Amino acid sequence: MSRFETFELPDYLKPLLKKAKFLEWLTLLYLLSTIILMYLVMGSSQAMKTAWLEDALSTLPAISFLIATRFHNKTPNVNFPYGYHRVFSIAFLTGALALFGMGCFLAIDSAVSLISQDHPTIGSMMFMGNQIWMGWLMIAALVYSAIPSMILGYKKLPIAKKLHNKILYTDANTQKADYMTAFAAVLGILGVGLGFWWMDATAALFISISVIKDGFINLKDAIKDLMDRRPVHVDDSKPDELVDTIEELVNSWDWVIMANVRFREHGQVYFGEVFVVLAPDLDPSLYLETGIAEIKKLHWKINDITFMPVNSLPTNTG
Repeated sequence: MSRFETFELPDYLKPLLKKAKFLEWLTLLYLLSTIILMYLVMGSSQAMKTAWLEDALSTLPAISFLIATRFHNKTPNVNFPYGYHRVFSIAFLTGALALFGMGCFLAIDSAVSLISQDHPTIGSMMFMGNQIWMGWLMIAALVYSAIPSMILGYKKLPIAKKLHNKILYTDANTQKADYMTAFAAVLGILGVGLGFWWMDATAALFISISVIKDGFINLKDAIKDLMDRRPVHVDDSKPDELVDTIEELVNSWDWVIMANVRFREHGQVYFGEVFVVLAPDLDPSLYLETGIAEIKKLHWKINDITFMPVNSLPTNTG
């Protein structure tokens, strides 16, 4: 790859990226309707307020992903010679930090309501001459917030894995589990209806702890990626076997005595160095470019490689 070449996904992945953008736009429109609906019916319920704020926060990953896709494949330049791939990592960090921070705020707010024994009230409204308990409207809004979100989450998961996109995967995984938030809030509302005032704040506390957990895990992974840890899978944080495959390939070449490699993630793609001890009396220029091309054929994620001929292998490459 030349110094200022624009990164392009393989042709077979471009429709998936386009589909991911469509799903994120659909998610934003759906979440906007959910936020408005839940705001109109939430009343004084702490559980509803917490679920509403979580839905509002759920827009951040989608927004971050859509912004990042506008920049990630921009042509490298003098100021950014490695390109803009890490915009996905920055978006991942931003979303995780917002999720963790809001989770802490919600937990404190819910705990204060529980300790102060704040008794929420859920009133009624008249509709066509009939009195309707507002709790049923809240529950209906929660069901509406959960089911489409789960469907969208399941649709995004396989796309996120194929694109090796962590912010998309996090968004999908969070939406897939939204039913737990809705279920906890429903229990809290039903508890208030039965006279158990504490169930509302308890449900809100449960939701906030779930938000903190998701935020902390994502924040930890985002920081590790920005600190150039070894590439990992998006779904289980286990080391990507592709790095070992690259090292095995290089060591199999007859013009290499021994080699080791180190790679790091830049958003969706990998950057790395290959340290090689060459066979004696060998002209590196005859082999290195061919070697780089052969490595890049292994997978589209391998974006930038530096070959470093050495007399002995460094011990700190992992």
